[in-house]
Amino acid sequence: MTTPQTTSKTETRDALASLRINRDAPKKRSGRWWKTLLVLGLLGAGGWYGYQYAQANGMLGDKTAWVPEMMQNRVEVRLKSVKVQKGRSADAVVVATGYLESRRQAGIGAQASGRIDQVFFEEGDQVEKGQLLAELDHKDLDASLAAAAASVARAKAQLAEQEVTIKQTETEYKRAERLWQSRSSSASEYDQARFAFRAAIARRDSLKAEIVLAEAQMRQAEQLKENMFIRAPFDGTVISKDAEVGESILPGGMGGGSGRGSVATIANLENLEIECDVQEDFISRVSEGQEADIAVDAVQDKKYHGVVRKIIPMGDRARATIKVKVKITDADKLLFPEMSGTVYFLPKEQELEISDEPRIFCPTDAIEVDEDGNQFVWIVDSEKRAQKIDIKAGDNKDGQSEVLEGLDGSERVVVKPKDLSVGTPVKIGD
Repeated sequence: MTTPQTTSKTETRDALASLRINRDAPKKRSGRWWKTLLVLGLLGAGGWYGYQYAQANGMLGDKTAWVPEMMQNRVEVRLKSVKVQKGRSADAVVVATGYLESRRQAGIGAQASGRIDQVFFEEGDQVEKGQLLAELDHKDLDASLAAAAASVARAKAQLAEQEVTIKQTETEYKRAERLWQSRSSSASEYDQARFAFRAAIARRDSLKAEIVLAEAQMRQAEQLKENMFIRAPFDGTVISKDAEVGESILPGGMGGGSGRGSVATIANLENLEIECDVQEDFISRVSEGQEADIAVDAVQDKKYHGVVRKIIPMGDRARATIKVKVKITDADKLLFPEMSGTVYFLPKEQELEISDEPRIFCPTDAIEVDEDGNQFVWIVDSEKRAQKIDIKAGDNKDGQSEVLEGLDGSERVVVKPKDLSVGTPVKIGD
């Protein structure tokens, strides 16, 4: 019985021995913590030294200069160019922008559906009224026209045959009439000859009507064939080629996924005008017949002359504008539809003071005023940071203010600036 008791005590001592704490472990962990603290201390000292060096060399004058660009929170801004005006345009009572268009412009389609077989023009070609532009496949109409022509020929042949029949029945009728008058034939024989002659005449009238119908059907077939030929409706210039050989075309501009609506777009470039939107607040300064200067963005250093042709009597509720059409009186080959331009509506001639001195105009919504009443604008420097320029502005004309001092005309200013200060990093939006 003593052996089991001894074994039990031995096992208990071994189990307690396994629970003994290893006192060497804390010393090893303590050594690793000291190394970590040493590295952190060196990093902190390096950062402090870098800060002191940057401050000593003036690198912290702009608080964001040492921050990587991708980490900076940039303010999005929109820019507009300052404009320089000379002569009459500088005294404009209203300034508006718009796009050029031809007073006579049309997409040329077909009167019937079909597949384009030939095209006889290229973009930019000068065309005359009636000139053939394209031809649709018309083989089926050729067959119909041939059948209609054959019907006319047959009807005319029948009419010629009927004329012979009439002469024959007329001769028999006259013979029967003489015999009946001489009592040599019966009345029934006479009536038979007389009615045969009248029937022949009626048949001739019927054949004449058939000829008229056959000729009408032939003209219809000819017109259907003519509809396969697309011609220019007026003199002009082809400004776009809208279809190619092999494509289907549908009448009435109904082109979509299954076919084209037109084969070409033609415009009369001698009658160009610009359509612009004038703010409702300034429409009272515009009248039909009023002179205007027109600056086209694509034609630098040249002003065109114009006259207000029409003020459209319908306002745009969403934009608070009125459409005005200005005819360009001296249009040249440099102008094309869809070009953008600026219209300067001029005052009356007796109120116009012409000067060759350049005058600078800035968007009014780019001008701000500080607490002391000083005017200024914001520009963006080469490092894409906001910079402030003090100016002196004059009168506001339709969203443009004349700048009397502070700008030279080459600047692009920030419109509707928000949350800007000197040196603020910015990004340029659309």
